[in-house]
Amino acid sequence: MLLLFVAAAKRAPSLRVSIDREIAGSKRFASAFLGMHVVRLSDGQVLYARNQDHLFTPASNTKLFSTAFALTRLGVDYQFVTSILADKPVGSDGVLDGDLIFVGRGDPSLSNRPYPYVKEWIAEPQIKPIETLADQLTAAGLKAVRGDIVGDDTRYPWMPYPPGWADDDGLWEYGAPVSALMVADNRVDVSIAPGDAEGELAHVSISPQFEFFTLDNRIQTIASGERAIHVNGLPGMPELRFWGSIPTGGEVDANPMAVADPAVFAAAMLRDALIRRGIVVNGSAVARHRFPGEPAVAVPGIELVRRVSPPLSQLLQVVDKVSQNLHAEVMLREVGAVRAKEGLEELRDFLTEAGVAEDQYRFVDGSGLSRNTLVSPQAVTKLLEYMYRSPLRDQWIALLPVGSEDGTLRKRFKGHPEATAIHAKTGSLSHVRALSGYAESKRQGTVAFSLLLNGYIAPDAEVARFLDNIGLKLLP
Repeated sequence: MLLLFVAAAKRAPSLRVSIDREIAGSKRFASAFLGMHVVRLSDGQVLYARNQDHLFTPASNTKLFSTAFALTRLGVDYQFVTSILADKPVGSDGVLDGDLIFVGRGDPSLSNRPYPYVKEWIAEPQIKPIETLADQLTAAGLKAVRGDIVGDDTRYPWMPYPPGWADDDGLWEYGAPVSALMVADNRVDVSIAPGDAEGELAHVSISPQFEFFTLDNRIQTIASGERAIHVNGLPGMPELRFWGSIPTGGEVDANPMAVADPAVFAAAMLRDALIRRGIVVNGSAVARHRFPGEPAVAVPGIELVRRVSPPLSQLLQVVDKVSQNLHAEVMLREVGAVRAKEGLEELRDFLTEAGVAEDQYRFVDGSGLSRNTLVSPQAVTKLLEYMYRSPLRDQWIALLPVGSEDGTLRKRFKGHPEATAIHAKTGSLSHVRALSGYAESKRQGTVAFSLLLNGYIAPDAEVARFLDNIGLKLLP
C-alpha cells in the first residue's frame, strides 16, 4: 500500500511544477507580464507565487474590491430609494404649477434587468420601473405639469468619467457616464439594418424609442460587398454620426451606446411616459447637477411617489456576474455618500482593515476601466482571504461567476464540468486579462488565487484558454 501511495505521488506533479509547465509551454506569452498568487485558506500557506508583489493593470478584477467594499460598508440588505418630488403642492385639479423633480440616489436597478441575477433575460422596449412610476403618478391624480421634468443627480458630484478612461470609452455602454440618476444602465441600443433597396440609406433605430439622440445617418445600402459601418460621436454629446455601407439582405448591426447626460436622459424618459398617459407636460427635460466642491444638500420638495431598490446583495451579484462597470462606480460613490467621505479615501481605510498594504495598489476608479488603477496579485488574494474569513463569506462568494456555469465564466472552461468548483472574477482590457477568486482543490481545500496578465499580443480566445488551463491546475 505504501509503495502504491509513493508511486501515485511521483505521478502527480506539485502545483508549482504543474503551473510552471503550463506557463513554459505557452510560448505566445513569454514576452507578456504575468503575475500569480495562490494561498491555501485553511492555514494561509502560499502555494504559488510569481511576481506577486508587482503592480498590474487589473481591469475588472477591480470590481472585487469595490463590491467587497460596498457589501462590508453598506450591508447585505441596504436599499436605494428613488423619489419623484413636486416643488409645490399639486392642485386639486391635478395640475402642478411648477417642476416635477426626478431624484436619483444611486439606484442602478432602474432598468428591465431582473433581480436576483438570472443567466438569460430578454430586454423589453419600455423600461418597467419608469412605466411603474408614471402609473403611480397617474393614479395619484397628476394631470398636468406646467414646469420642467428635472433629473436631479446631486447626491454625487458630477464627475461622469473617472481618471484614466480612454477618450472614446464614453461613447459606448461599457463606459457610460456615472450619475446618481441612471435609467437603463445609461445606454440605448442603436440598430442598423439595410435600406429597402440599393442606394437607399440604411434604417437606423434606437431602443428605448423616444427622442433623445440626434442621428446623422449616411450609411448607404449596397447590392453586394462587405459591411463597413462607422460610428462617431463625442462623449457627453447627444449627436451620433453613422457612415459607411451595408449590403442588402445583411444582418442587423447592434450598437449599445452610452447616453450623453444620464439625468437628462432619465427626465426625458419619464416625460415621455407621462405624455403617453395623457399627462400634459409644458416644460422640457432638464438636469440638475452638483459640481465637485459644492456641498451636498437634501433636495427640497413634496414626495409624490418613490421606488425602493432590491437589496444590495442582489445588485452586487449583477456587478460581479456580468461585470457591470457603471454599477461598480456607483457603489464606490454610494459608500462615500453614506459615510460622508470621499469614496476612494474610504476604500483605502477598508483595505487597511483587510490587511492590504498601501504600496500594493492604486485605485482611481471602481470598475477597472481606468488604466491608472493598479494592483498586485498579492493584494487580491489578501482581499479574498479577508472576505472568506468574514461573517459575509457566503453572501460574498455568491456574487462571483461560477466556472462554465454563469456570468462572464459561462462560456469558459469548455469541456470541463469540474470547473464549477471555481468561483472567480474575470477582467479584460486591450492587452490585459485577469482571473481571480476561489477554487475548491481536492488536495488543498479552498484556495484563493489571483492571475493577472498584462502586455500580451495573442488572440483573446487563446489568452482565455491559457488562463483557464492554469485555473484548472488548482482543482486536483
